[in-house]
Amino acid sequence: MTSYAKEAPFAWCRSEYDTLQSVLLCAPHYMEIKEVINDVQKRYQKENIDTEKAMQQHEQFVKALQENGVAVEMLESAEHFPEQVFTRDIGFTVDDTVFIGGMASAIRQGEEAELEKWLESRHIRFKPLGSNRVEGGDVIIDQDTLYVGISSRTSKTAIQELQEKLPRFNVVPISFNEKYLHLDCVFNILSPTEALIFPEALDAETIKMLAKRYTLMKVSAEEQFALGTNVLSIGNRRVFSQPQNKKVNHMLKKRGFHVIEVDFSEIIKSGGAFRCCTMPLVRK
Repeated sequence: MTSYAKEAPFAWCRSEYDTLQSVLLCAPHYMEIKEVINDVQKRYQKENIDTEKAMQQHEQFVKALQENGVAVEMLESAEHFPEQVFTRDIGFTVDDTVFIGGMASAIRQGEEAELEKWLESRHIRFKPLGSNRVEGGDVIIDQDTLYVGISSRTSKTAIQELQEKLPRFNVVPISFNEKYLHLDCVFNILSPTEALIFPEALDAETIKMLAKRYTLMKVSAEEQFALGTNVLSIGNRRVFSQPQNKKVNHMLKKRGFHVIEVDFSEIIKSGGAFRCCTMPLVRK
């Protein structure tokens, strides 16, 4: 296994916007649309993934993270896991524990064991979530609140299990249109008071509930399809976003965010962007 940084001695995460100190990624060596599992992949199935281009874009992303002070750890790519680049879905960090999810699609099942082996080798605390189906793209943390999307990838029983294992947290289920895959494709928290949202995917009551806590920046349908909501905050109002999503970037810059633009156009063909490709280990 390779590493771009020193081993993370522990895990810690209580938000989506505190300073990202250490993060787990996986290079898209074997990235391919082998089995269509979301709407974006339907669009690009025939064209498929240019692996060389995806690798170049991913390397630029790793370099930019490092230049911004983030320690990057790498899972070893496995040929039989073409979706492994999306490390966020395999696990998610809450407090000092990495929770290992249960992948819904057969093509991704087994990625959990690879993550578990990596965490064991680094002596990082983790807990598997039993047999309940849950993916990290549906889990968004903000201090003592966990927003969990109810989707084809995350079950209601998993939400109940999370509440039992995290009694000090308020676990808030969020229903949304499942065609958008994960909650972080339609909602993403960038600061204690600001969030990106694609309102067409959520019901009016949910939007009203979120608007009481956050100033909601609306993402257009065109830029949602280009994963405009799936940005990555690394703290101190620094956000990774694609240069193609000009409206999102303009909104962010107007609100005082420093937008770090990296072309991820090849990787998003499989249905995920910066947040999907990063599993925070330490945010403080």
